[in-house]
Amino acid sequence: MLDLRRAVGTEVVHRLGANKPAYKLDPGFPEHPRLSPRVVIGPGARFLEFLFTGPHADDATQEKVMELLHRRCCGLDVHKETVVACLRLVSDGKVTTEVRTFQTTTADLLRLSEWLAANGCTHVAMEATGVYWKPVWHILDDGEFELVLANAAHVKNVPGRKTDVNDAMWLAELLAHGLIRASFVPDTQTQEMRNLLRTRKQLVREQSSHVLRVQKTLEDANIKLDSVLSDLMGKSGRAMIEALIAGETNPVKLAGLADRRVKASPEELREALRGRVTKHHRFLLRLHLNQIDALDAAMATVDAQVEANLGPFRTAVDLIMSVPGIKNLGAQAIVSEIGIDMSRFPSDAHLISWAGICPRNDESAGKRRSNRLRKGAPWLKTTLVQCAWAAVKKKNSYLQAQFHRIKARRGPNKAIMAVAASILTAIYHMLKDGTMYQDLGRDHFDRRSTDQQKKSLIKRLADLGYAVEIKPLAAPA
Repeated sequence: MLDLRRAVGTEVVHRLGANKPAYKLDPGFPEHPRLSPRVVIGPGARFLEFLFTGPHADDATQEKVMELLHRRCCGLDVHKETVVACLRLVSDGKVTTEVRTFQTTTADLLRLSEWLAANGCTHVAMEATGVYWKPVWHILDDGEFELVLANAAHVKNVPGRKTDVNDAMWLAELLAHGLIRASFVPDTQTQEMRNLLRTRKQLVREQSSHVLRVQKTLEDANIKLDSVLSDLMGKSGRAMIEALIAGETNPVKLAGLADRRVKASPEELREALRGRVTKHHRFLLRLHLNQIDALDAAMATVDAQVEANLGPFRTAVDLIMSVPGIKNLGAQAIVSEIGIDMSRFPSDAHLISWAGICPRNDESAGKRRSNRLRKGAPWLKTTLVQCAWAAVKKKNSYLQAQFHRIKARRGPNKAIMAVAASILTAIYHMLKDGTMYQDLGRDHFDRRSTDQQKKSLIKRLADLGYAVEIKPLAAPA
């Protein structure tokens, strides 16, 4: 009997087909959208299809082809020296593809633009490959094309062989069906501001490394300046280092160069300045101080250029500076990263996700497996965290109350990221609506949950052995 059932089941499977459930109560296995190698319209064309299976399906497998959005589009696989372009055209129900390879020189990229325009191409997609996509983008942006910059992580898991030609064809196929999520590419003015302020931050980091090298050289000479001075490159520290380079070794004279506002006592300064400074140490100290001065001059030049280009962004910078913890430089850095047009982001949650200051989606069987932050915009994230640490120091503010409220339960690191997310949320609505920042106050959470606060306080008093009766106070006259 068992063999008979198996034989009957096998016959039913063969008769209905592989996508048809063998038994009436079997719902079958749902399938994800996939590339179908069977449906081919034109040379080299592949269509995405949905396979619908279930107890109410017909005997024949039901297949539906994805909707075609762009009939004339192109996919570009960008490299350092070459660009592989796949032009995809749909005419009278037939799909034709043409693949060409161009050099990344300006003349060849102009030929690429002319070739696409001559064939009536309307949409062009390319991957964000290092910085190599930027010259291609700048030249094609002058044409009449709708450009789409694809995140390589979103389109890397593709079926088929891995070649440059197949990559370009796959990008063109995805673009034709609207399956590429475009990355955020700011306008030219915002890109220039972004480059300037990122360069400035790199100069600051390089200067900090030279300050550390100065400290290392002083430690080698047994000079303990960093133990008695809060700022090694401040007025007092710089004067003492210059005197050491000039050959002064008397601790009393060196300690006399300290400013009167230095907290360390004269005895502590003299003991910290008693060391063994050699000619080699003086050479290294002079070398690093020259580098620090050169970087200061470079940052001043960058600041002047930023101020000259700040015209279109001045209103947005003034709005952002109304947020606690954000000054002129921080506001400029934030504007250069997100721009001033918030219509690019559907909501404040999309902006927070793009910035990478929200937990990643890592859930299985209803359990959250990881709460680590997403990978996002590192330049924006670091700036927001610095501003958040400054904002939580403002007394009687909403951000300070939020920080202490979350810190008690989750720790300071998660609390400061929550404050950074709140700052970015406020900036999104401020730039979108053109409004100034309005602080909700430190009692915002208490006002929002008055009943909960009453129950919590009554319970605490009951635990201490007191019976409490609540009666509202009379309104003041």
